[in-house]
Parts: sequence; C-alpha cells; structure tokens
Amino acid sequence: MTDIESYDQFIDGEFVSSESDDRAEVKFPYDGEPWATVPLGTPGDVDRAVAAARDAFDRDDWGGLQLSERAGLLREVAAVIDEHADELAELETRQNGKLIREMSGQMNSLGDWFRYYASQCETREGDTIPVESKNGEMFNYVVSEPYGVVGAITPWNSPLLLTAFKLAPALAAGCTFVHKPSTQTPVSALRLAELLSEEAGLPAGVYNVVTGSGSTVGDALVNHDGVDKASFTGSTSVGRHIGKTAGENLIPASLELGGKSPNIVFADANLDNAINGVIKGIFAATGQTCLAGSRVFLHEDIADEFVDRITERARDITLGDPRDPETEMGPVAFRGQWETDREYIRTAVEEGATLRFGGDQPDDLPGECFLEPTILTDVENDMTVAQEEIFGPVASVLTFNDEDDLVERANDTDFGLAAGIWTEDFRKAQRVAEALEAGTIWINEYRTLTYNSPFGGYKDSGLGRENGHEGLEEYMQTKSVWVDLAGEVEDPFTLG
Repeated sequence: MTDIESYDQFIDGEFVSSESDDRAEVKFPYDGEPWATVPLGTPGDVDRAVAAARDAFDRDDWGGLQLSERAGLLREVAAVIDEHADELAELETRQNGKLIREMSGQMNSLGDWFRYYASQCETREGDTIPVESKNGEMFNYVVSEPYGVVGAITPWNSPLLLTAFKLAPALAAGCTFVHKPSTQTPVSALRLAELLSEEAGLPAGVYNVVTGSGSTVGDALVNHDGVDKASFTGSTSVGRHIGKTAGENLIPASLELGGKSPNIVFADANLDNAINGVIKGIFAATGQTCLAGSRVFLHEDIADEFVDRITERARDITLGDPRDPETEMGPVAFRGQWETDREYIRTAVEEGATLRFGGDQPDDLPGECFLEPTILTDVENDMTVAQEEIFGPVASVLTFNDEDDLVERANDTDFGLAAGIWTEDFRKAQRVAEALEAGTIWINEYRTLTYNSPFGGYKDSGLGRENGHEGLEEYMQTKSVWVDLAGEVEDPFTLG
C-alpha cells in the first residue's frame, strides 16, 4: 500500500489549512491506488487567496519592481523549474497517467516559457500617437498596465504546461495569480508554488493555489469581486459558464476550450510521415489533448492502404505503466473519462460507424482506466463521434475526393482549434490552410507548440490567445495619456 501524502492549500507564501475538513484523493491512474489527498476548498479559502494576491499586487516587492527586476525573478523561476524538472515530471505522471517520457520533455522545457516572458519584460515599449489637436500642441502616449489579480482554472491533461501558458505571461505583465488546478491533478501545482516561493524567491501572495471542485472553488474564484481577469482551459460547456460569469462581472476572460480537429491526408502525402502524424495526433497522450487530430480525413485513393497501416500500428502500440520508458500509451486519466470514451464508441457503432480496431479494456493490465487505441471507419461528419469532443484515444476516419468538399466538411463543426494537412504540394497546402477555420494549422506535422507562437481557437474553441506576445497582451490593459503642451486652456464658452 502506498503511503498517502497530505497537502494543504498554498496561500500567501505558505501551506495553510482549509476551512473545510473534506478532502479529495489523488490516484495513480495506472492501478487506481490513491497516493495523496488535498483539501476540498471553500469560498472562504478563495477569499484568503484573493486577498493575499491583492496585497502582493499592491506591495513594492512585486508591484513596485522595475521591469529588469521582474525579468530576473522570472529567470530564477525558470532555473528552479529546470532543477526540479524530474520531480515535477514524476508528479505529473502519478496524477494523470501520461507517459513519463512525455512529462519529462514538458518539464525540461517548462522553464523556457518563463525565460521567454522575462525577455518580454525587458523589450516592452509604449507608443506615442501624433494626435491632431490644438495645432499640434497636445502630446499623447499609450502604456500597458497589468489587470491585477488573475483567477486561473486549469485542466488535468497537461497540468503544469497549461499553467505556464497563463502564469508566465501574467507574472511578466505584473499580475498576481490565484490558481485552481483540476481536482484530479492538484499536487504538481502545490509543489510548484512551494518551489517558487522557497527557492525562486517569488514574493508571498504572488502565486496562490486553492484546491477543490469547480462548482465550489472555481465558481467562487470567477465570481469574486477581487478578481480582475479570468483565465480558463477546459471544456467548452464550462468555458461558456465562465465567460458568461465574467461578462456579468465585466472582467475579461481568456478561454482555451475544446476541439474536434481534422487531420487531413491527401493522396500525394508522404504516407510514412502522415501515419506517424496521425498516430501522434490521436494516440499519443492517450488522445487526452484539446488539439487531438480526432477526425482523420483520408483521400479515397489512399484510404484503404492508410487504414490498414494505422490499424497495424495501433495493434503494436505498447500499453502499460506510464513510468516505464518503454510504454507507448498509458491509461485514461480517471474512470469517469474512461466511461465517457466507451460511451462515445458505443454511440458511434449504433449510428453506423465500423469499429475497425480497439474499443476495449485490455485484461492484462491493472486498474480500470486502460482503453485500447480505437479506430472507427465509415464515419460520417454528422455523427456524434465526428462532432463532439471525446478526449480519448479514438480516431474517426472519414474519406474525401474533392478539395472544396473536404474544406467544407472539415469546417463543418462547432470547433476550430487546430488542423493538420499532409501533402507534398505546397500550393495546395497553403490553399487549404487559408480556408480552414482553426487557430493552429500544421503542414506535414502535428501537435507541436512553443512559447513564442500564439495558440488559441476559432468558434467554440475559445477566446483569446496564449503564448507569444499575444499571450502577454491578454494580461494587460491599455491606458492613453494626454498632455497639453500649449500651456493655455481655451474657455469652452468662448465662440470663434
């Protein structure tokens, strides 16, 4: 039996008890064994965290820092993350069952987000506007200032990477942060907060973590009158609720939501590369990514061969302990998600799709969360499985023979997060990329992101952008300042 580790809330630079004695278990999805507990927090916990963040925002040791000083702190944050990358990767894997080799890669590059936004601190500039007023005797300049206290809610699939998408630019802007991580994956955020406080020297109250349910802690956070900006990554349904709440409270909200992304393979594609790209797009990370290439569009001329080959690849994927470097696909993160995935597969078959491979739980692995990589053929674009986000290792195969028809069908979805295009015809790739309604397009690649390129979606896939300079702008508001140079103000009641 694994020893159970008990964590508290992290508020104002230290671990503190919750107002509630209720706790949530954190389980290792591989075998279902609990290994940690965290508080099921209360609105009172949120009050304390927001108050700490507000105090930090107003204090000189954060709000009064020079930009170069803030940049130095962000670089120190990056160095601490680098030093503890292996530890953080293990925590990520123990929480959500993703492969240790993927989590190690994420954690070893996580510091790059903070280094990049440190550089943004040092290169930030304002604007002067040549306004036409008083014979040119007015001077106008524009500056950007931090919103203040950010309320952030993150999901369970890539906990710390998706936190860094928000935390790094928010800190660079000068904001402070109250973070509600997923109840399934809260431990890595608590450990990160501890490291940034104790080893990186982040001032108390700048980064606070309150654990608990979305319906209690999440609602209290986005409804709090001390929160100046909301930032959320998760499902579209919850995103709509948060966006509505933010609108009622008249605060801005960044919403990175769901996807149903097309991964398109033309007849002239390099099939070896395209097969790797399709596998990468839907079976890597057990399909638990918002940008999963879950709708695989295949040109009719290569469809049969392609399905045969990806089926053989799927058959050979090694499922197992995500801590084992030889494992190629780990479990679904928790039983509720596994049941959702299975229900979508059943629905697809009922609606006329063919279960070409997978769909079952292997009987030679522990726990209740393993699901074979699944391939569905004979899928039509109006089927449930082609329209709704599944968030599991389920590929829906559709075929096409006409470029215009392809684009129309690829865009025939409420989502618009990402898309992949596989072809050796660069002109065709450009035409299709321009026609697709999605925030990120990959040509002859899939599932690649970095800190200095913006990421976000069209339509129901969200509002706003993360990463790049656009990500920094999400945490800043604009102020226009007018200065009279004439030295004389006209009497407004004098004519002529």
